[in-house]
Amino acid sequence: MTIDPQVLRAERHVEIGRVLQRRAHAIVDHWASRAAEEQPDASRVHEQVLLDHLPKLLQTLGQSLADPAGPLPRPLSDSAAEHGQQRWQAGWSLAEVVRDYQILRLVIVEQLETELQRSLLTREILAIGLALDEAIAASIAAYVQHRDGVSKRLEQNLRDQADQLREADRRKNEFLAVLAHELRNPMAPILNAVQVLNLLGPADANIKQACAIVERQVQQMVRLVDDLLDLTRIAQGKIELRQTTFDLAAAVARAIQTVTPLFETQQHHLSAALPTEPLRMEGDQDRIVQVLVNLLTNAGKYTDKGGRIHLTAGREDGEVVLRVRDNGVGIESDMLARVFDMFTQIDHSLPRSRGGLGIGLTLVRQLVELHNGRVSAHSDGPGQGSEFVVRLPAAEASTEPVASPTSRPELPPLHILIIEDHADARSTLQQLLTLLGHRVETAADGLQGVEAGLTGRPNVALVDLSLPSLDGLEVARRLRAGLGESVRLVALTGHASEEDRRVCLDAGFDAHLAKPVDLEALNRLLADASKPRTTPS
Repeated sequence: MTIDPQVLRAERHVEIGRVLQRRAHAIVDHWASRAAEEQPDASRVHEQVLLDHLPKLLQTLGQSLADPAGPLPRPLSDSAAEHGQQRWQAGWSLAEVVRDYQILRLVIVEQLETELQRSLLTREILAIGLALDEAIAASIAAYVQHRDGVSKRLEQNLRDQADQLREADRRKNEFLAVLAHELRNPMAPILNAVQVLNLLGPADANIKQACAIVERQVQQMVRLVDDLLDLTRIAQGKIELRQTTFDLAAAVARAIQTVTPLFETQQHHLSAALPTEPLRMEGDQDRIVQVLVNLLTNAGKYTDKGGRIHLTAGREDGEVVLRVRDNGVGIESDMLARVFDMFTQIDHSLPRSRGGLGIGLTLVRQLVELHNGRVSAHSDGPGQGSEFVVRLPAAEASTEPVASPTSRPELPPLHILIIEDHADARSTLQQLLTLLGHRVETAADGLQGVEAGLTGRPNVALVDLSLPSLDGLEVARRLRAGLGESVRLVALTGHASEEDRRVCLDAGFDAHLAKPVDLEALNRLLADASKPRTTPS
């Protein structure tokens, strides 16, 4: 026979109801003891926490059984909901919450039969079971609701934190870009001034030495700024390799030329061994030079004065292999796997003058991996020197002759317009180009520059991008519209990313030079500008 829950719920069970109200704390004590034995998590929760809500639940249950039609101080489901929420906060699983009530049901029946000294009637057991089933449902619902609410809040907090981290990363990258621009601007006139002094001819040996020091340190600052920005660009996926096929010997020569002044000051002996046949590879030659410069600089930094650094290159198993070996301080075995991590110092006990920023080797690894290569570090321990090995895919062998380095081109005098608002940068670049034999005009803002360009019709216009009155991109558009292809437009800027270069070319510039301007690169551009433009056939 089916029993109607509504009928069962309306029945009065005064005797057992009053016992539950009177003996609630005793029943809970027995339940707590049994729960501690049967529930694994009960032992990790303070007993008082286990007892918090059950006495109120039992008293409400007893009152509802004794007088189902009477007013309750609070619904049974409310007490059960508090119980479910508390169990979630205590770290119980949903299965343990259900087991809570199963144990409670057994303890209630046992305690009632002991107190009444008789077996409970079937309808009494069913009434208790129905009430506890409803309590279980309310408790589970509260448990799930609280759990899901906490999960949603946690997910939202994680999303908010991710948004905050992305915004912080964006601000950091923006700051680094602005910082690089602001650092490049003062470095430009310093380097220009040094090059002016070098072009003025014979001078006191002390002046020559001072000029060499200033030039060397400015170039080092430029490399540090570039390395820091490149790490950020790689992390953002904004580095694009300019793929060409080239002989690695050319990259090695450029790298050695870059580090030679540093090695001379430390009295290091640098040797290089390359095969007689070309080592052709596909990649971005400038980035490979950057890899070599960082490896050589690192070797020089961690080698005592008068040390020996040896660079070798060759072909092994279809790969181009570069090795940079030194007889320096060496590397602890537990550091070998971490030397390529950001901001890692090989030995914190070393003087800070060796420490650097800890980004050079990180950049090496990332640039090598962009070329589908790999890099590794090797050392027999402290005082035993180090060796760094780079492996890169080799290009197919070719019978085409490899171009040899050419000397600085002899340039005919050109009419050059400099549009630059930084007074020192403008005047030092004007001096430098004048000493090179060119006729130079200057303008201090965008509107003056456009007027001077349209009136004077120069062969070359060197245009800063951050100009007052009219920015450099708009200056380029107006000069291109007014002068057509008769003028070579060169952007001069502290913003040196590939994206900056693309924006400049889209605006009509022929070339993009990052400040401070490398004299060799500028001379190559001027040599190109002295030739007639080639038009597609």
